[in-house]
Amino acid sequence: MNSTIKKMTQHVSVRDFKDEPVTDEQKDALLTAAQSGSTSEFVQAFSIIEITDSKLREQLADITISSPHVKKADTFYIFVADLNRQASILKSHNQDLDGLKNMESLIVSIVDTTIAAQNVAVAAESMDLGICYIGSIRNNIQKVAELLNLPKLTIPLFGMAIGVPKTKNQHKPRLPRKNQVSTNTYNNENLSDLKDYDASVRKYYANRNSNASDTNWSEKNLAIFKEIRRPEVAQFLKQQGFTLK
Repeated sequence: MNSTIKKMTQHVSVRDFKDEPVTDEQKDALLTAAQSGSTSEFVQAFSIIEITDSKLREQLADITISSPHVKKADTFYIFVADLNRQASILKSHNQDLDGLKNMESLIVSIVDTTIAAQNVAVAAESMDLGICYIGSIRNNIQKVAELLNLPKLTIPLFGMAIGVPKTKNQHKPRLPRKNQVSTNTYNNENLSDLKDYDASVRKYYANRNSNASDTNWSEKNLAIFKEIRRPEVAQFLKQQGFTLK
């Protein structure tokens, strides 16, 4: 196992940061990493917005509700799935935008953006910085779009808080390989047999250093998916010009 993979296996979400800056050189390296990721057919369908305005940062942090680390982290990026550039190209050639509005193009932009963000995460951790994805900006996705002046055919997917870690949580046990990898076909029996993993996760939560609890992975997922979350996101996508067809 090389040093890069070893760092990746040690990943945890960091929510407690020191009052130390992320240097300009480090930010440049992070953005270079983002721009170096794989991209479908070279469309590069993402943009990154750094939030440096303190009032705007507070507004975004309030939208996330449970993320005070959004305020505390030295650096906060919003990752935007972005087909606006392609729209400008098509408009300048008097072509319609149907090829951008469909579900396939939406998926392409989401995948491109996620790959760029994960490149940033890996690069940050290689420099001993900590990161935390902030999906809860979608608690009020319409307001986030308004605050950032986002045009049509763009989506604020998630934020990322980045800084020098003050403390770190213990590493959570990941799904066993048998529950996540199969060969040639979807092995439903193996992939869905979670008894051993639930026991492992229950032990983790019972013994972790902070916020110990009596729960397991299946119970966590039951709580997450027992109801439709953020149903307004679908309407927002339509408002942004996606047909979802």
